[in-house]
Amino acid sequence: MNKILARNNVKVIEGDGPALLYAHGFGCNQNMWDRVTPAFKTTHKQILFDYVGSGKSDIAAFDPVKYASLKGYAQDVLDICDALDLRSGVTFVGHSVSCSVGVLASVARPELFNKLVLLGPNPCFVNHPPGYVGGFEREDLEGLLALMDQNYLGWANYLAPVVSAKGETGAVTAELSDSFCSTDPTVAKVFARATFFSDNRADLAKVKVPCLVLQHRADTLAPTSVGEYVHTQLAGSTLKILDVQGHCAHMAEPLLVIDAMRDFFGA
Repeated sequence: MNKILARNNVKVIEGDGPALLYAHGFGCNQNMWDRVTPAFKTTHKQILFDYVGSGKSDIAAFDPVKYASLKGYAQDVLDICDALDLRSGVTFVGHSVSCSVGVLASVARPELFNKLVLLGPNPCFVNHPPGYVGGFEREDLEGLLALMDQNYLGWANYLAPVVSAKGETGAVTAELSDSFCSTDPTVAKVFARATFFSDNRADLAKVKVPCLVLQHRADTLAPTSVGEYVHTQLAGSTLKILDVQGHCAHMAEPLLVIDAMRDFFGA
């Protein structure tokens, strides 16, 4: 097996249509897309993967310097496309921090992608008043990362219901908590810092392909104002506010995500 495909535990669901490349969020894995992929089985070739250190990826490939920057994750996306001999026409579907990863990949290789679907994007989680509200003060995020150092499992169990907004006992919360807990703590800390302290706002204007911005109506990690900001910065983009609480519509309300994607693809 190609070493890149093994490194990122790449899975291909064969189909006759164009390629959909799904990228999961921080602390998650490719299984988070399982409620979405069946809808496109007959219309697209679908590609799923795990970032290094997540899911069933090759943990031995983890490089703390490379993955301290979202550009390292974007390079892995490009590597996967190259390993699969994808040269153009790819639709990137990213969740949360992967929206920024997809933006970076698209800017680096605009000829490779023809659309971006960005679910819950937040190009900068830190507030920069008065013009930008990312949702968090820097001190709050530093405190969250400090909790990771002090009590990793406690951090995972705290964050999962915040992300899902489905309570501590909901199915989505449990799936997120299990995923957070199964991620190697050393890797998670590096990815968390790259996720929460990157500022990719300036990269949005460089994107040259059509984008669908899907924002949740009530989302602690990405307020609706962030979705509106992303929409204004991505020329010609489409913004849809999903009537969903939490940060994971593809898990909690997948039909809303599927319908929005189909509408966008048909445009």
